[in-house]
Amino acid sequence: MNKEKIHIEYPLKGSAAMIWKYIATESGLSGWFADNIKVDGKNFKFYWGKVECRTATLIAQRNGVYVRLRWDDEEPNTFFEMRILFNEMTREHTLEIIDFASPDEIDDQKDLWDSQIEHLKRQSGM
Repeated sequence: MNKEKIHIEYPLKGSAAMIWKYIATESGLSGWFADNIKVDGKNFKFYWGKVECRTATLIAQRNGVYVRLRWDDEEPNTFFEMRILFNEMTREHTLEIIDFASPDEIDDQKDLWDSQIEHLKRQSGM
């Protein structure tokens, strides 16, 4: 089944450098995205609980701006991306999430991101 691209934006209180630390570093991601993360070059292993593990490959990155990964068990033309945006008018940062989901799973995928970002906000104070 073809997956559809979804975009979600979350306003965050914090500097771009602070947000970057949480979306692009092993220690930052371990605090909210997964229970534990191991990075070896472009290969990421995400652990939840004691048994669940998924691997992803870093396919693109621009330091301080975005990180794009592809789950190794997903379709080759899909990815998930976390991008830092800055609004000149409000002088605030937004975290844009780009992800893919099957049409019948879009709401669940958005709910999952909502939950993860709430965890990030509690963890970081953003």
